[in-house]
Amino acid sequence: MKRLLHGMVGALVLAGTALGLTAPAEAATVQYVALGDSMASGPLIPNITGPVGCGRSTNNYAHKLAAALNANLRDVTCSGAKSKHMTESQSTSVGGVDTGTVPPQFDALSTSTTLVTLTIGGNDVGLVGIAEDCMNLDPTATPCKGEFEAEVAQRTADFGPRLSAVLDGIRARAPQARIVVTGYGLYIKKDGCWPLQPVLPTDANFLQGAVNAMNGVIRDQTTAHGGTYIDLVTPSAGHDACQSTSKRWVEGYVPVNLAAPLHPNAQGEAAYATIIGSKLNA
Repeated sequence: MKRLLHGMVGALVLAGTALGLTAPAEAATVQYVALGDSMASGPLIPNITGPVGCGRSTNNYAHKLAAALNANLRDVTCSGAKSKHMTESQSTSVGGVDTGTVPPQFDALSTSTTLVTLTIGGNDVGLVGIAEDCMNLDPTATPCKGEFEAEVAQRTADFGPRLSAVLDGIRARAPQARIVVTGYGLYIKKDGCWPLQPVLPTDANFLQGAVNAMNGVIRDQTTAHGGTYIDLVTPSAGHDACQSTSKRWVEGYVPVNLAAPLHPNAQGEAAYATIIGSKLNA
């Protein structure tokens, strides 16, 4: 295919020369800005780049995607980011130690930006903290679902308008950009895998169900704003935290690959980049 395309371009250039026309210019380099939270930044995946408190990795999906696209990348993803940190400075820390503040992520956008990826919502809904609270080593214990279900549903509903404002803000600052918004992946399979991942079957379904509900909000808002939504749950089947070390794309409560607990590992970030790239090509 590549040879065929080169041949077609060459033929067009020769034809244009014969007609006294100038050759077409090279395609402009993609100006890519990556926005988002720790699912996008890749904390504890080697190697660290940027502010240490952001946990940003050179092997996160943005870096992998930029390399595949030969794009100029501005990666401002940051662990702990919420939707408000698109327009507000964010305080960062490592292990409870203050590591300073980072500028609003929207500062990276401009009228020359041609591609934006966004992963946001997990911290608005507070899913990692709730997953930690739901950890249970007693199989006879009361599931945590009843304690958190209403709270998660309300936070998820509240997130919708915030995401809408974020998408409007991206479009206002980067009017020429293609906006690509990812959902979150499959963290734990149906009914879980207690005690490998210490969460009861009812709570495993509740937690992944909360991710799926948040993904629904992300999908609907992205579509309504003319963006491209990336489903990461479906292609993540067989790669959740219950799987073997070599198969999992996300880590469980105790990581077995270099990555933060309950976050994607390097293999997951690379897979996400491939999934996003395939959608862009399509």
